[in-house]
Amino acid sequence: MQSIRTLLLTVAGIAFTLMAFVFTASLGLALAGIVSVLMIGSAISARLSPKPVRARANRDAPRPAREPRIWNDGRGTIIDL
Repeated sequence: MQSIRTLLLTVAGIAFTLMAFVFTASLGLALAGIVSVLMIGSAISARLSPKPVRARANRDAPRPAREPRIWNDGRGTIIDL
């Protein structure tokens, strides 16, 4: 009787260990899939965003009289002379 109980507990322990391993592996794969989808979405989003255009001054153009620009950006008043 003792050997049958030991055999059943051993089989149950191995089955539980395998079940825990499969659950952990599937959880890891699901997490890796979610992270890879987010990384691919971030890369596509960065590629589709507009690139900044650098402003260039034309040296030959006549200069108009420059007016000071004043605006408030919410953190304080900015005066550009």
